[in-house]
Amino acid sequence: MHGPVSAAWLLVALCLASGAYCLLRMRARGPGGQEAAGEALMGFGMAVMAVPAAFVTLPGAVWFAGAAAFTATGVHAILAARRSPHHLHHLAGSAAMVYMSLVMAAAPTSHHTHHTAPGGLPVVTGVLLAYFAGYALLAGVRLIPAPVAASGGPSPAAGPPGWGERAELALVCRLTMAIAMVSMLLAM
Repeated sequence: MHGPVSAAWLLVALCLASGAYCLLRMRARGPGGQEAAGEALMGFGMAVMAVPAAFVTLPGAVWFAGAAAFTATGVHAILAARRSPHHLHHLAGSAAMVYMSLVMAAAPTSHHTHHTAPGGLPVVTGVLLAYFAGYALLAGVRLIPAPVAASGGPSPAAGPPGWGERAELALVCRLTMAIAMVSMLLAM
């Protein structure tokens, strides 16, 4: 990733935290374990991509392996989209990761050359930017609390939900990854 080194390390930390939270969600009761696994893979993959190029330059084979892994998650998302339309977002994320992996594989590896040309195809980058910016805005709006109706409160037997079972934290995780994707696409 090209850009300020401090911003890149913050992005690495943010993506690692999102991936770690998604691992916690995998252990939660109820459905969504596979969904959380895909999101954890996305978070960790984005963290690897966000590592500053001045710190480490990975060989092209690593990027091709990443493209292959996210192609597999994309195929899984296509098959799972019949059950839940949310998997279409996973498909878009997988496609973006494949695209960025291939752009990173094609990038020059020498630190002595100044990479001034933008990476990737501007049209594809623009479409992905528009999608993830829109998703981030929508997720942000969905986080605005709804007015609370007067009720007796939660039932005492239910107990508070665990960290991995809180829907708003899962949405924050997705919002975080969408914002990170926008920043990574802008830095290409």
